[in-house]
Parts: sequence; C-alpha cells; structure tokens
Amino acid sequence: MDDTGSSPWRERLQRSWSILFLERLEERIRSFSPGDRVIFYGLAGLLCIASLAGFYALEQSLLVEVPAYGGSLTEGEVGSPQFINPLLAISDADRDLSALVYAGLMGLGGRGDLVPVLAESYEMTPDGKTYTFTLRADAKFADGTPVTADDVAFTVGKAQNAALKSPKYADWSGVGVKIVDQRTVHFTLTKPYAPFLGITTLGILPSRLWKNISNEEFPFSTLETNPVGAGPFKVASISRDASGLIKSVSLTENSHYVLGRPYLDSIRFNFYSRSEDLATALANGVEESAYDIGAKGALSAPYARVFGVFFNPNQTQVYARLEVRKALSLALDRQSIVDTVLGGYATAIMGPVPPGENVRQAPVPHFDNPTIEAAKVLQGSGWIYDGTARMWKNASAKQTLDRITLRTSNVPELKNVASAVKADWEKLGIPVDIELYEPGDLSQNVIRPRKYGALLYGMVIGRDQDLYAFWDSQERNDPGLNIALYANKTVDALLEDARGSADGVVRAADLQKIEDLVAADYPAAFIYAPDFTYAVPANLRGVVLPQIITPSDRFATVASWYRSTDSVWPFFANRK
Repeated sequence: MDDTGSSPWRERLQRSWSILFLERLEERIRSFSPGDRVIFYGLAGLLCIASLAGFYALEQSLLVEVPAYGGSLTEGEVGSPQFINPLLAISDADRDLSALVYAGLMGLGGRGDLVPVLAESYEMTPDGKTYTFTLRADAKFADGTPVTADDVAFTVGKAQNAALKSPKYADWSGVGVKIVDQRTVHFTLTKPYAPFLGITTLGILPSRLWKNISNEEFPFSTLETNPVGAGPFKVASISRDASGLIKSVSLTENSHYVLGRPYLDSIRFNFYSRSEDLATALANGVEESAYDIGAKGALSAPYARVFGVFFNPNQTQVYARLEVRKALSLALDRQSIVDTVLGGYATAIMGPVPPGENVRQAPVPHFDNPTIEAAKVLQGSGWIYDGTARMWKNASAKQTLDRITLRTSNVPELKNVASAVKADWEKLGIPVDIELYEPGDLSQNVIRPRKYGALLYGMVIGRDQDLYAFWDSQERNDPGLNIALYANKTVDALLEDARGSADGVVRAADLQKIEDLVAADYPAAFIYAPDFTYAVPANLRGVVLPQIITPSDRFATVASWYRSTDSVWPFFANRK
C-alpha cells in the first residue's frame, strides 16, 4: 500500500513540540532545592483542589433540583376494597383505588379546578346543553391499547343502565351520548346543568374487556380486582386474609399514563378494620401515610361538608317555630366544639355553604354566655322556663320545649360532638337523650323514613356547590336529601338558577343569597365544616391538596408526588 500521501502527516504528528512558558517553568522548578520543590508541588496541588472545588460550587449554585423517578409509598386505610371500578365503587377504599387506576375525560387539579386528562379539549354550546369532547390521540389504557370514543360511550351507557345499580346512575340519567368518530363524543343534556363537567371525571372502562359481561356478572368479574384502566397506576398484586378479605393492594406506575409516567414507582395500601389500629401503625412507622388520623404535622384541606343538627318539624311540632330553632342554634358554643372536640381541624359555621372563596359565610356569633342569649330569644317570644319540670312553656302557643332526642351515627367524631351539643342544650335547661345508630342503620331506618326530631348529620356538598338536593322543597321526601324538610320559594328559585347558569359570577351571587336566607331561617343548627387531614412522610414532596369532596381527591396531583431528586441545568428542568 502506497503511504506517500500520509508521510508528511506522520512527520508532523511525530515531531516534538515545545512551549516556551512550560520549558522555563520546568527549568525554574529544577533550580529549586528539594525542600522548596516539595512546598511548590504542595501549593500547586492545593491550588488545583481549590480551583476544582470552586468550579464545583459554582456549578451547584447554577443547578436546580428536580423530581426524579423512583421511590414508593406505603399507606394505611380503614376498610377494605371490593370494587376497583368507578361504576361500582361504594366505599372510600374502592374510590381511592379507582381514582389511581382509572382516568376520566376530565380530572381534578391541585387547586380544585377541573383539567382535561383523557380529553384533549372540550366545547360547550351557548345554551349549555351540548358538550363535545375530543380525546387525546395518545390516550392509552395501562395495557397499551388506545382509549376511544367507544370506551367513553360504553362506560356512560353502563352508568345509565338501572339494572347495574351504579352509584353514578343519578349523575348520568337523561344524558344523551353520541359517538362522532373514534376521538370525538357528544353529550346532550335536557336542560343546562353547570356542574356537568364535574361528572366527566368518571373513570373510563375499556369496552373490549367489559362489553360481553352481563349486569348480573359485572360485580363478580375478575376485572373488579384486576382492573385495566388509564390512570397513573395499575394493580400489581393483591393479598387476602383467610376469609378472602383484601388486606393489601400494591400498585405500580403506569408508563402509558397520558399525562406522563408518575414519579413514584409504586404505592402499597394496607387495610385495617379499626382506625385505632391504623393510628398505632402510623405512629410506629409501619405505615407512612394515612388520612383522617390525628398526627402532628399532617397536611390539611377544607372538606366540602357541613355538619349540624337538622330539625324535623313533621316529627316534633315545636321545631316549626323559628324562635325555638334559633335558640337551640345560638345555645351551641361552636368554637369550643371545634377547638376541644375536633382538635381545631374544622371551621365553625352558621349556614349551608361550606367555606370557600366565592361565598361570605354567615357570621358566627361570639357570646360571653351562649345560654343567656338563647334564653333571651325564647323569652322574647313568650316562653317561660319551668325549672321543676325542666322545660320551656309557651302558654299562648300551648307548646312545650322539653326533652330532646338527638339521633346520630355511631362514629367517634359524631359521638363526641353529640355529647358537646347535649351539654350546651342542658345548660339551657333541656334534658337531652343521645341515640346512636350504625351508619347503614341510620340511613335506612332513620333518615330515609324521616324518623327523627333532631338529627346530627353531615351533608357532603359537591365541588360545584350544587345545593339543590339538600334544600329544594321538592327534595323533602326520600330519596331527596332535604333532611330539614325546608321549604322556601325564594330559595327554590335561586337553587334552580344556580345549577343552570354557566356564569360563575351569577352562581356565586345565587349561592350568597342562599347562604344568607337559609342561615336566617335556622332549619338546622349548623355547627362546623371539617378539615381533611393527611399525614405523609416528610420527604414526600409535590403533594397539593384541593378542597376535598371525597378522600380520593387527595390523589389529584399524585402523578407529581416524588421522593427522589436530581440536579440539572435550568434548561433541562421542565419534564412535564
């Protein structure tokens, strides 16, 4: 091989090159004594180390810390799941797992706002009756198959099927569904309903896996505990006890999640039968996180719930009198109940709307002696107290206010609140009996047939604060939720207007009037709106709690929770 052409290059590469500065430095070093030479090399080494340290510190000052993939979370919860299925979820455990495994057209953001998830976008007609959703082209279920309009229509159709007995039936009843193409679906309402977007958070099922399963077989399908959804996580394993009850569920990240793979690799849920056992496990470090368990440093967020004593004038006629309801309400020391019974994790209230940004709460009175103020209200309307008989009498009305039977649920929080209410009313001279019922028994045999005079209970208000079912006069009988049997034509009109208006300003104004009118009528002795508490490990970051409707709302930002971090240059910082 002829290498003539390459010879000059070889010569250049093999030639010795000299740098005058280095040659002189080398001569100077050779002139040093051995001791000076050691000192020189030591100082040079220190200079190099200092320079490297300086460059490293400069780099670190310019780098930013970002979330990284990895890590897990172990959470404890009271109860046990049965249906990991958004159409059949009936318990908090069911809803928690369904929220993590499934995804809806819309989802909940960290500020409580609704954000598109499986949907790329949506449009609403000016009359508020038609919504058109366009699915994201890359929306996939956890098994990698695409989410289509067929899946959306199938899921909604199942929710509307009365034979399935889905808790979502009332939400979707009467809503028309039309597939335009595989990425587009129409929903048509019979009349405007402002909270409609909220129900489109319903998790979407893959129709290809469910379409041949009958309504009767639906609750028993293996897909109930081995689900395939499009949410941020998927079920990895389930363990059961000897009786078949689920004791733990392990979830792993869903790499196909349309909004980006979660940072956490996994979440494990361990289920407990008693809150006391869960509290012990959390305190001992067996569990890392749990909700509604008193723990120092727990995160908190407002619950969209209002608790109070609801009066039934049909059962106890004296409650039809405004001054009686008002006196019983004013006799309660709400702030004391919040501070001593609820540990400060609540807000004292006087009206039906949960605390929020858009409504000014009816003012809570602060009396030096609530009992004296309550007595003044009764005395001003002709009531006289008979200390011997321990009752208030109104001769002109031929009525008495004597022994009160207060019915409520047999759960620790409500038992303790009931005891505080009893103490306050007995200061007014009225004996109080407390009757406790298991939650299911209370609902079926007390609330539904309206068999109570005074009921300590909580209303779970939706995110859009639609109060229609709780206060409209047409909802006074079962299955309506107007447990105070309240009737006010002005309030009825405002409730209709609020739920039909897409204008947030109009709806807020309507809600304000509803708050003020209902509070002034005292159909209930409203007491408090509780806080949701969530204990999480100190190194779990990215947790943002919105206003909580159901406990599963705590997972609104779960895909952004992280325990591991990396340091990167600023222009690499944005992953999602």
